Amino acid sequence: MTAQKDLDTRDRIVRAAAGLLAEAGGEPVSTRAVCAAAGVGAPTLYHHFGDKRGLFDAVAAHGFEQYLASKRAQPPTGDPVEDLRRGWDLHVEFGRTNPAFYTLMYGTARTPPVAAEADRILTGLVEAVARAGRLRVPVATAVRMIHAAGVGVTLAVVSGGADRQADRRADRQGDAELSVRTREAVLAAITVPDVPDGAPGDGAVASRAVALRTALAAAPPPELTATEAALLAEWLDRVAAGTR
Repeated sequence: MTAQKDLDTRDRIVRAAAGLLAEAGGEPVSTRAVCAAAGVGAPTLYHHFGDKRGLFDAVAAHGFEQYLASKRAQPPTGDPVEDLRRGWDLHVEFGRTNPAFYTLMYGTARTPPVAAEADRILTGLVEAVARAGRLRVPVATAVRMIHAAGVGVTLAVVSGGADRQADRRADRQGDAELSVRTREAVLAAITVPDVPDGAPGDGAVASRAVALRTALAAAPPPELTATEAALLAEWLDRVAAGTR
């Protein structure tokens, strides 16, 4: 019973801090305000979180849980590139509608362990593109490019919101254009068009090398020794890098 009560109290504090953060419009939120909103004393807050940083690490994890719930619910379309496109849009929209959470989640060097699931989901989307023979760069490279560009665009969208209230409709149109243009530029850099098997296409050799590399990583052929598999992987990476 005591353990459950502790969990309930911890959850109440996190939700109170999250609510205050969302209402603050980028202004600092004090632990005193959090304690008042949660109906607890400072010793209780520090018992559960250690310090203010520990509290807001927990709030960031809470934000990631909300974000991941929407990511998990995203249905596949049958087109892995379109799935990647929709994943980008979901990411940017989450940041636009939850700017305080997003800045806490991605605006600092500290990210909670739950963020690893977001990375795994993105990697899975990119691997699906690779398996379809549509990825022109190695999976790890594509993941880093998408993550860097997506976070950069979203932080640009959520920054300075209070200073741009005069014309929110124009702001949103500009934000949407920025997101779409950057998204399509990144997709053009990392994917190849969907062409019939055997048909020549831009980046065809690279995309096939990446597809084979991804397949071998998922299921290493037993006929090859570890040294041979590593050498083959290196060759495929070089082919992909050299034919873009």
